[in-house]
Amino acid sequence: MIKVANAPVSFGVFELSDAPPPLTAAEMVAAIAGAGYDGIDLGPIGYLGTATDLAGRLGGLLLAGGWADLPYGDPDGFRAKLPELDATLDVFAAAPAADGPFAPRPTLGCSGSPERFARPGGNAPGLAPGDWAGYAARVQETADRCRERGFEPVFHHHLGTYVETPQDVERLLELTDVPLCLDTGHLLLAGGDPVTALRDWAGRVGHVHVKDGDTKILDQALADGADLRELMGRGGFAPLGEGELDLPGVVAALRDTGYQGWVVIEQDTLPGRRSVERNIADQAANRDKLKELGL
Repeated sequence: MIKVANAPVSFGVFELSDAPPPLTAAEMVAAIAGAGYDGIDLGPIGYLGTATDLAGRLGGLLLAGGWADLPYGDPDGFRAKLPELDATLDVFAAAPAADGPFAPRPTLGCSGSPERFARPGGNAPGLAPGDWAGYAARVQETADRCRERGFEPVFHHHLGTYVETPQDVERLLELTDVPLCLDTGHLLLAGGDPVTALRDWAGRVGHVHVKDGDTKILDQALADGADLRELMGRGGFAPLGEGELDLPGVVAALRDTGYQGWVVIEQDTLPGRRSVERNIADQAANRDKLKELGL
C-alpha cells in the first residue's frame, strides 16, 4: 500500500520565474517514469500543465501531491494569497483519479522566516509563544478549505520556516488536526531523528518525503554565512545513501507503523548547480535504493 514518486525539486525546478527550467516537463516525466516511479509532485503551477491539460502531460504517472505556500505568520498576507491556494486546488482537481491513500495531497508549506532562512536548522528564533495560536488557526483554516474541495492536505515542516524543528512540529500537531508531511531530510538537518519521528508521529503522518541530508555541509554553510538556498546548492540534501539518513530504518518504520500512501523521493537542488544528466542519474539511483529495500 505504498507508491513511490519523485518531484521537480530533484531536478532544480522550484519557480518558473527563476530562469528557464533545466529540462522540459515532458523530459522530466519521461525520466521519472523510465526510472520506475509511480507518480510525480506538481512542482510550480503551470510547469506540468494547467487544469485543462495536466492529465495528458503526466504520461501515465499519478499526481502524488504539490506545494501550496502561504504566509501563515502574516494575517493580511495570508488572506491575500488564498486565491493562489484555490488555483492550485483547481489543478489538483484535473489530475487522474486515484483512490484512498493515493489521492494527491495538497502539501501545505509556510512562506518562511527570513531569520531562519539565513540560519537554517534551528539556529534562529522561531515564532513567539503568543503568535502560535493565530499561526495554527490559519493553518487549520487552510486545511479545512482543502477538505471542502475534496482533498486531504498535509503540512510540510521545512528548514527556514516557522515549523522547522521537532519542537515546532509537536506544537503544530497539538494545535491543529492537519496530517503531517514528514520530510526525513528537513527533519534530519533540523536536529530530529526521522526514524523516531515516523514511529512517534505515526498516527499523524499522511505523506512522506524521503530525502537524505548531510550535517557536515550544513555546518560549513552556517560557518560561511550561507543561507538555505546556498545550502541546497552545495548538496546539503545528498543522494540517498550518501548522507546520514538511516534509510533502512525509515523503510522499517514505514512497514512497522502500517503506513499507506505516497513516499516521494526528493533531492532538493538548485538550477544550474548540477547537470541535467547527473540529476536524472541520481533519481534513477535513488529509486533503486528503495527497490533494494523492498519499496
